[in-house]
Amino acid sequence: MGRVFTNCLVLSADRFGEGEVYIEGDRIVSVHYCGSGEEPEVHLGPAVPLDTPREDLGGKVLMCSLIDSHVHFREPGMTRKGDIFTESRSALLGGVTTFIDMPNTNPPTVTLDALQDKLSRCEGRSWADYGFHIGATNGNSGLLREIATEGSPLWGEYGAIKVFMGSSTGGMLLDSKDVLSELFSIPFTGKRILVHSEDEGEIRSNTAAFKQKYGDDIPQRYHSAIRSRRACILSTIRALELAMKYGTALHILHVTTKEEVDMIRAAKRLNPNITAETTPNYLYFSDEDYDRLGPRLKCNPAVKTASDRQALRDALLDGTIDTIGTDHAPHLLSEKDKPYTSCPSGCPSITQSLGVILTVCREGDIPLTVVAKTMCEKPAELFGIKDRGHMLPGQKADLLVVDPSLEYMVGDKEAMSLTSSSHVPYLCGWSPYEGETLTGGVKSVYLSGELSVQDGRLLDESPRGRKVTFS
Repeated sequence: MGRVFTNCLVLSADRFGEGEVYIEGDRIVSVHYCGSGEEPEVHLGPAVPLDTPREDLGGKVLMCSLIDSHVHFREPGMTRKGDIFTESRSALLGGVTTFIDMPNTNPPTVTLDALQDKLSRCEGRSWADYGFHIGATNGNSGLLREIATEGSPLWGEYGAIKVFMGSSTGGMLLDSKDVLSELFSIPFTGKRILVHSEDEGEIRSNTAAFKQKYGDDIPQRYHSAIRSRRACILSTIRALELAMKYGTALHILHVTTKEEVDMIRAAKRLNPNITAETTPNYLYFSDEDYDRLGPRLKCNPAVKTASDRQALRDALLDGTIDTIGTDHAPHLLSEKDKPYTSCPSGCPSITQSLGVILTVCREGDIPLTVVAKTMCEKPAELFGIKDRGHMLPGQKADLLVVDPSLEYMVGDKEAMSLTSSSHVPYLCGWSPYEGETLTGGVKSVYLSGELSVQDGRLLDESPRGRKVTFS
């Protein structure tokens, strides 16, 4: 016997209005939009049997749960900061039921053995469905060419190929121009190249100049001058030129500057396979927050100006930004409190991601359909996850009940009984959003049709996430 969610506002990338959704087992069976004004009534799927139990959602929003295609859960090798168990639990509390983890672990995920090891580590330990990207290095292009085509038996085992054109945690910098050209020319059937886009030479030059003036204890407010807009622009120009030359399916990660937005918008006209991501951090914070948050806001690329933040919000609205990934990257506070040159970059944020984006949408008059597009549908489409992310019959019943008007402070104990978005459940024990007042929070999370989170409480007794197949 299935169930019908009634008295709710059904949200997808195309529609938002009163309706109801019928699920059976782990699948959506039918979706009904009631229609209002100029919007017609729409029925997708078969009629609901009359004796089906109904669940009244009290006028709240019902949408597909989130797919986060950009996380760093730190396992293996850095499990003092976070691991699959703790960070996937944090993801589920934030309404993320599918995540794709990045390869810069220890050892890095740049071999088939390392990929299989990470998949094995998730079995019985991940609270959400899981997948992994594989990393490119100066020396593994032969392997990547081997697994590039759909006929490869490993083609469905990984999401995409990650390239670090700027250094980051894990030491996976790829700085050979010849290897980059070879990599972009490989015909990855249905796979994308993901780029961390910062120019390493520019960063090293800036770091040396600030070290000469301040030593190792450089004030944190200069992070955006060291990991500068120029570093981002130079690297993104290089990536876009290669993608346009070879017709590469390129996904530029965590875009931070207006100039990059403008270049990506123009490049998409020449190569429609170019796509872009930004994160909640860049849509919410600006460099004016460095003095207040210090090392807690240090991430790569650096948070830029308020004008850049506005350009990113505009790009979210006009579709230049295709996906929102959190770049969830936990570090211990004891590590964050070290002098600038020893302080690692990265912010834990996955539980707050939806609340932050709902707040940004309210502030920027951005329709909620954009949230469904960038956090549900587009990630599924770009990475070949065909059975989820869309509010359609036959899709996996991974669903969220959201209260977009709920106001709360992150970390406030009273708010934790209202929404799991208020929690700070990370193993590292902190978030840059602690103390921030957000509007819009997760009320309930359904994983495979079963209620997993309700009013801030995790209901599952044990992890039941499953491996994602990329198709």
